[in-house]
Amino acid sequence: MSPSPSTGPSTGPVTGPPRRPADGPARGWSALSVLHARVEAHLERALQVAHELSARELSVLDLLGGQHPGEGGHLQMHQLAEAVALSQSATTRLVTRLEERGLLTRYICATDRRGIYTDVTEAGFALLPKARRTRDAALREALDDAERRPGLAPLVAAVRSLGDA
Repeated sequence: MSPSPSTGPSTGPVTGPPRRPADGPARGWSALSVLHARVEAHLERALQVAHELSARELSVLDLLGGQHPGEGGHLQMHQLAEAVALSQSATTRLVTRLEERGLLTRYICATDRRGIYTDVTEAGFALLPKARRTRDAALREALDDAERRPGLAPLVAAVRSLGDA
């Protein structure tokens, strides 16, 4: 006895409305998602191999490396979480990993005992330029590859034009 269409796999042709690519903004969003995933995977591999860093870890080091001692020059953990688009708990785990590697250090804010600040250590500052070069080279490679794909080429051009702005 063969299964009925509602109770088992069908061996006949698929019926129903034909599938077609998304239109308008959905198509653009899909292409952007593909570009992001391809570039991020390439960056992750390159940074992991060369420096045992994730792209997010580099983003945190890069952001914290730009801090200064003046007014508003340091980010508290909740501000860092917002800046790198992570939850506070994920940011804390990421900072802990970098701290365990000796790349960051945390301390309590002198004027607000509830505030925790994070600074890049000498080892972190020594790693930053090397990791940035790796990131930049991997980014160029990933964008060059994506540019050869017709559906992604306009997005690559837009990303590159933002870098010139």
